Amino acid sequence: MVTAVTEGVKVSVETHYQPEYSSPAQNHFVFTYRITIENDGDNTIKLHRRHWQIFDTNNEMREVEGEGVIGQQPVLEPGEKHQYVSGCNLRSGIGKMRGIYLMERVMDGKHFEVIIPEFTMIVPYLLN
Repeated sequence: MVTAVTEGVKVSVETHYQPEYSSPAQNHFVFTYRITIENDGDNTIKLHRRHWQIFDTNNEMREVEGEGVIGQQPVLEPGEKHQYVSGCNLRSGIGKMRGIYLMERVMDGKHFEVIIPEFTMIVPYLLN
């Protein structure tokens, strides 16, 4: 698990390879990742957007941007957390992702960026 804290917002990421949905012979590798967003600050915050950079070891880089996370724009009071699971497919068995969330401090409407820490996705048998 990797973790980063930006302006009192803690983001943790945990990844898992999904062999039952992958097809290595066709260069198709599926991973899921669980993200936990914790509001350790003093203000209510709202997640508006996300921006991902996805890197594959075959030198391919993709960017994904959009509203919210899995169709939601969670609002977190101080001390609350939000968790979700999403997925990514790679053409090789090794890759990494990193990104940012665009958040709003509800009290005054101030927008700020929160770092999503870089995390790796590696097919377990490639570690040997």
